[in-house]
Formats: sequence, C-alpha cells, structure tokens
Amino acid sequence: MTGENFENREENKVDVIVVGGGPAGISCAITIARAGKNVVLIERGKFSGSKNVFGGAIYAQPTREIFPDFEKNAPLERKNVEHKYALLGEDDSTVVSYKNTKEDAVSYTVIRAKFDRWMAEEAKKEGVIIVEETVVRELIVENGFVVGVKTELEDYYCNIVVLADGVNSLLAKQIGLRGDINPEDVALSVKEVIKLDKEKINDRFHVTDDEGCVYTIFGGSMLGMLGLGFMYTNDNSVSIGLGITLNELVERKIKPYELLDKMKSHPTIAPLIKGGELLEYSAHLIPEGGYKKIPVLYGAGVMICGDAAMFVNNLHWEGTNLAMISGKLAGETAVIALGKQDYSEHSLARYQEVLEESFVMKDLRTYKDLMNVMHDRKDEFLGYYPKKINSFFKMFTSVNSVPKTELYWKFIKSIFKDRKFSVLIKDGISLMKLLWSILR
Repeated sequence: MTGENFENREENKVDVIVVGGGPAGISCAITIARAGKNVVLIERGKFSGSKNVFGGAIYAQPTREIFPDFEKNAPLERKNVEHKYALLGEDDSTVVSYKNTKEDAVSYTVIRAKFDRWMAEEAKKEGVIIVEETVVRELIVENGFVVGVKTELEDYYCNIVVLADGVNSLLAKQIGLRGDINPEDVALSVKEVIKLDKEKINDRFHVTDDEGCVYTIFGGSMLGMLGLGFMYTNDNSVSIGLGITLNELVERKIKPYELLDKMKSHPTIAPLIKGGELLEYSAHLIPEGGYKKIPVLYGAGVMICGDAAMFVNNLHWEGTNLAMISGKLAGETAVIALGKQDYSEHSLARYQEVLEESFVMKDLRTYKDLMNVMHDRKDEFLGYYPKKINSFFKMFTSVNSVPKTELYWKFIKSIFKDRKFSVLIKDGISLMKLLWSILR
C-alpha cells in the first residue's frame, strides 16, 4: 500500500459503516452511535426512504425499542384498530375481522418517505453521519477481513461493515455470504397510494379520524397463485397492493399491475376506493424464501440484517419489525466487538447467537415449512379451498325452501365429487404436517 493510500485510509476510517438507510440500517447505526462509536451510514437515495417501499405499517413495540418516544413526534398516519382477512372468490368473498379500540396500538400506518426520513434525522441527532446519493460498488477485503467499502467517489475504511442494502444485496453475494436468489424465493410487490377524503375513509372503513384498518387479501385475481394482497388506511389516502412470487409471474406470463387492477375491481374492494385519485405507483422486491433460505449472516468484519438477510415473515406481512430488531442486534454486536477490538468471524458470531434467541429467528423457524407446502399445494390451498369456503357461506346464508340438512349433504358430496379421496387425504396430511411444524 502506498503512503498516499495509507493516509487516505486513515482519514476515511470510522468504527462502523452501515450500507442502506432503511429501518434495519438506521436501527443499527443509531444503536452504535448511542454507544459513543463513530458510524457512517451510506444511502443510495436522495434521502432515507426515497427508494423504500413497503405495505404500509410499522409495529409499535419493536419501534419503541429503537425510538422510545416515537408516538409523540414521528410522522404517523393512523393507529390500526381493526384487521380484516378477506377471502375473495371470482365475485364473492368471506371477510373475517378483529377490532379493538381500547388497547395500545399494535401498529401504525406510515408513509415510508416521511417516516424513514424522520428516523434518519433522529439518527443524525445521535451522531450518525449519513452519506446520501452514494452507491457502494463493492466491499474492500484484506486478509479475509472486510475492512471498508468502495463507492463511485472514493474508498471508506472501517472495522466492521453492516449490510442492510435490501433483498438484492450484491455486496453479500460478492463476498460469498449468499448465492443467487431463486425466482420462487422473491416476490414482486406492487402498490398504489390512492387519495381519498378522510371522511370517506372513516365512513367506508368504519373508523374515526385517528383510527386505521388493515386488510389482508387472499384469492381474487390471485386464486391458485402464491400471492397475497393488502390494503392500509392512511390519513387522507389508502395504500393497496399485492405481492406475488416472480416464478408465478414468469410461468403464467402475467403482469403484476394487471393482477392489482383486477383485485381493485373486485366487488368487495372496489367500493372502498371508489372515486379515489392515484397519487403514487411503486414496485419492490420482497424476500419470500423464509428460514431455509437465510444466507450466512456474518463473516470477518461484516454482518447482514433486514431484507438482505431474508428477514420477512410473509404470512403475517412482517418485515419492518424484523429489520429494526435485527439491525439493533447487529449494532449491539458491533459495539461489543469494538470494545474487544476483535472483528473476527468468531467475535461477530454473537450476532447469530442473539438472533437465534430473539423472536426474529424463532418466528421464521416456526414457519420454516410454510413456503414448501404452499409451493407444492398452492392450487389446493390458495385456489380450490378458498373458493370452497366462499361456496359454503353462500350455501349457509341462502334461503330457498330447501331443508338445511339436504343443503349440508349436497355441499359435502360436492367436495368428494370435485376431488378424489386420495387427494383429500394428501391435502389433509400436508396441512397436518404444516400445523405440526408450527406448533412443535
């Protein structure tokens, strides 16, 4: 190394560099800064949140772990008091709802461009240096240790690099912590933000000014496909979208916005957004591989958190909470390693250990077999049975002067007419295996 390069290295060296200014990266950086360490966060967007996309909610309890007073000054939209699960058929639906207006908030809807920017400003107050509109091209590796990053402008050096750069994370791939992501392990999420008057939102979703409603949507335009829809109420808008695995889009030769348009036109959904004005359309990749596709999470001088680590609980639409807590745990591990001046793989293995004891890995492990079952039985569990549930409620609520017992038996016989007994047994075994893997 030349003398000039050595001088540049010393000038540009900090304790930790965090790549990515989303919830995981900011949570990591602010944890490190609060411990009195020097940390630089590098964000490729014009500001944190400018390129970030998600469904629409942040979760209160994990957010309080990073920002204890966020409910007093963060840019929140609505406190979610009701969660509805809508099972859409071609033109009918079954909707199950849970509502609780008395308890503390479980989640709030937010606009990411506002909320992430607020988080970044809070991080700056704690001493985090944020470098925006800068792309990290590659990691600097010396003697098997990650010791810095190369940007399009110059090199930056540090003791530890934390990768929170999203699902693609080419940097993690560069150093062999992960390989290529298979199309079935990634979903493409498309979302629209539709402007609606607050009064219309309150009336249509049966909430008051500060209350919000969340929809998880099954079926409809995605019947038989590995995908889910969502809808969130904001202050003066509604966020609506869906996520579907890339292999579904390729195999079926369909476009995600076509599925979204069809979902929006469903008789159950259309009245809720009628007359709204489109404010924003966005698309984003979401890691869907689950526990079995988590990459190697640490190496000498490096850790991975958030979407880059495949930390998404797709059944519950949880991602920001896993991102924030994994970022916090990575930050705490970095602080301990800095105190010992030990940045080896052995030292940073603590990150994996504390993750395993947290809800992050425990929840992901709980659903470790979910995606395999859904891939194998999607036509059944995401196609046939949802339609059959709607068919049951159509029968159950009908009044046509036919004896109820006769209707019940006709419905039961239709199942055996539609499907062979051996196939029903196979479906039952798959379901029992899945339930056993979740409950054991």
